[in-house]
Amino acid sequence: MSIVSRLTTGEATLRAGPVSLKLDLRATLIFVVLCLIVFAGVVVNVGYGAYPVPPSAVVRTVLGLGDDDGQAFIINTVRLPRALVAVAVGAALAVSGAILQGLTRNGLAAPDIVGVNAGASLAAVSLIVAVPSASAAYLQPAALGGAFIVAALLYVLAWRGDSSPVRLVLVGIGLGATAGAGTTFMITFGEVQQVSLALIWLTGSIYGRGWDELYSFLPWLLLFLSLALFLARHLNALNLGDDVAHVIGVPVRRTRALLLLTSVVLAGTAVATAGTIGFVALMAPHIARQMVGSSHGSLIPVAAATGAAIVVGADLVGRAVLPQVEIPAGIVTAMLGAPFFIYLLYRSRNT
Repeated sequence: MSIVSRLTTGEATLRAGPVSLKLDLRATLIFVVLCLIVFAGVVVNVGYGAYPVPPSAVVRTVLGLGDDDGQAFIINTVRLPRALVAVAVGAALAVSGAILQGLTRNGLAAPDIVGVNAGASLAAVSLIVAVPSASAAYLQPAALGGAFIVAALLYVLAWRGDSSPVRLVLVGIGLGATAGAGTTFMITFGEVQQVSLALIWLTGSIYGRGWDELYSFLPWLLLFLSLALFLARHLNALNLGDDVAHVIGVPVRRTRALLLLTSVVLAGTAVATAGTIGFVALMAPHIARQMVGSSHGSLIPVAAATGAAIVVGADLVGRAVLPQVEIPAGIVTAMLGAPFFIYLLYRSRNT
């Protein structure tokens, strides 16, 4: 493998035979720094709690070098999978939002806009309220199924020979409103105990998530995150307009369908795993765009690391502010995201 650097343009090209990979050195450095921040957040998160563990002990225990069995149980069985779920969920939501914003050429777009989160929530709440005897193991498949149903409806209703970004958003808003009304209906007429469980899930929380949730989520994340990175250059072409993308050889319809599928699956599986953690898909791509620009080859990985940092930080803040009453991560991200959304609306008022 050879490395060719061009410091004047801030790029490096890795070559291994006929295969080459171009790297933006600045974006790569920012990504590495963000990964270190996420790592530090995970270590602090795992160490924090009623039984505090110093960061050095956390690292030793995870590496299998600790000699305290009780401490190892708390870290490896209780706290570590929860922190890793926060990382995975944050990355998935951020990449989903970055794809959707690029696909619609709308900086205000997020999976919430096209109804994916609302569809997943409706399916999960319906299972909790209408089938109280159902095992919790069915919650993730139900939520993912709801997201897929909304995606299928979105594909059918927004695809009339072609799919315009404006039509995609408008149809998504309608589907989201319909699914939201269905969720309200289920909550209104459900039993008190089931409604309480549904409301806790709807707030978005990492509480109680373990290795089973992480292992069921990781294949989806790795597969569709890889697909997102592969399609990044096509997404850049679509941002130039369908005509330009078609001229340079991008199969517009198939690429848009794959990008939409990728965004839907990442958001749907994240919601299925941790409930509705709002605004991460909106905030993370904007923050990443300010750091590395709008090229999706750099934006997608940086957005993923940014989203991971946001959810890990939100989970830690929710546990630390009121130790006796844990605040769900979804509430913390909503407190941050709502002012951010208002700011974006204000900034785009004249556009």
